[in-house]
Amino acid sequence: MGDLIPGETLIYERVDSKVYARYANRPDIPRWYIGGGEEPAILGYGDWKRMFELADQYPMFEKELKKVINLYYLLRDSIGENK
Repeated sequence: MGDLIPGETLIYERVDSKVYARYANRPDIPRWYIGGGEEPAILGYGDWKRMFELADQYPMFEKELKKVINLYYLLRDSIGENK
């Protein structure tokens, strides 16, 4: 971040899954790549185990986790994968 121009406003743009930044008032400086575009993280057994442990400690997380699991079952069943 040492190369940023002090006082200049940045605009962040998303193109597909990549994020770019550009200066709002400096069209002479081209936008640059910030990040993104990586494959989404795949949750493993350890991740799910930890999420259920956290759900025991945090009621709001438990509530939202149950919603996600319910949504998964509804979608899975609606597309016929539960056979």
